[in-house]
Amino acid sequence: MDHFAYRSRSLYCENIPVAQLAERYGTPLYIYSKATLVHHLHQIQEAFKEVEPLICYSVKTNGNVALCKVMAEHGSGFDVTSGGELHRALLAGGKGEKIVFAGVGKTDAEFRYALDNNVSLFNVESEQELHALGHVAKSMGKVASVALRVNPDLPPKTHAKTDTSVKGVKFGLDIETVLDVAKGILGNPGVKVIGLHMHLGSPILSAEPYRMGVAKALDLIARLREQGHPISVMNMGGGFGIHYRKQEAQPAKAFAEVIVPAVKQAKCKLVLEPGRFVVGNAGLLLSRVIYTKESGGKHFIIQDAAMNDLIRPTLYDSFHRVWPAEPSAEFPNLPEDYEMDVPGGLKVDVVGPVCESGDFLAKGRSLPPMKRGDLLATFSAGAYGMSMSSNYNSRVRAAEVLVDGETSKLIRRRETYQDLVGPELEAMALPN
Repeated sequence: MDHFAYRSRSLYCENIPVAQLAERYGTPLYIYSKATLVHHLHQIQEAFKEVEPLICYSVKTNGNVALCKVMAEHGSGFDVTSGGELHRALLAGGKGEKIVFAGVGKTDAEFRYALDNNVSLFNVESEQELHALGHVAKSMGKVASVALRVNPDLPPKTHAKTDTSVKGVKFGLDIETVLDVAKGILGNPGVKVIGLHMHLGSPILSAEPYRMGVAKALDLIARLREQGHPISVMNMGGGFGIHYRKQEAQPAKAFAEVIVPAVKQAKCKLVLEPGRFVVGNAGLLLSRVIYTKESGGKHFIIQDAAMNDLIRPTLYDSFHRVWPAEPSAEFPNLPEDYEMDVPGGLKVDVVGPVCESGDFLAKGRSLPPMKRGDLLATFSAGAYGMSMSSNYNSRVRAAEVLVDGETSKLIRRRETYQDLVGPELEAMALPN
């Protein structure tokens, strides 16, 4: 988290204390660093520049329009998985020629919306989808450019819920049948197969799965060309891991060292769809302690952020570093190891107000003693935080703020109770 640092016992985002942001915008609050966001995008652009890739920021990771606008301003295209994400990308300044449409369940309406906006590529994941897209495109007098998403059936690489290239998942065409599917679409006037797509899962902490993936991709590209498909695109998806615990992730150049030679050998245009790598460590979730308590020999910190704000720990058993925004002088600004006991600390579960035993941000963590009103920072929360938030327990969603040097800008206001019930009241007012 390059531009988050402690100064004089206070956590800063760039040049603003996060405590100051809490006073101005309230909590829970998502705080993003523009400098960090841009730095991570530039790392990927620099690592792969030899092959002039199309980098498509993955909107599902964090679709805030202001963040997407920063991506577009710095040369990124967009990877979208729904009509709503396409809408966000277009609002942010995205252009069709730099947008790739992914997802296993695209509707005919989404096909039409994407074709109307001249998206550059559809990642197609099933035989039925391929023919449905061809039918819609033909009816509009268009030809849809397609990359066939193949499931390369690689060994498990990450959490079972986010591993997308093992046998038996819903994603992609089976590697054993993809060539038969491709052969069956030859001559279809509505689609043109120009690419091969692989997304191996996320987060991936080693380049080895990509080494195995590109080897299979090279073989398939050659065989698709033999069938008569003009393959010019190799889309290797995203999934590059980030530092959640310590320094466990590899830099972008480690993945480039594996992928770039294969792209050159295939004589293809490289498409990448990074999300977490760009925004994950560009954001944190700031919360305020409501109460502390002891029950059954366990200690709890109850704070105002909950599973509806950040569901990753509950959903995936994900680890996020948690530490006070203003630690007292007898404790380090940051511990060397967030999983070890801190001298003088107390082992606690950090939980929220939601009525579920699974509502937690951290379990069994050694933290300085906390009191009502103290601020807690949950780090590495820029990816799959706000984008997966909900109104469970009729909780309003958090506000989001973007910091740029010494200035901050609200990029999503905190919801109100009226926002919660507005669509229901509007529907009730409609005539039967």
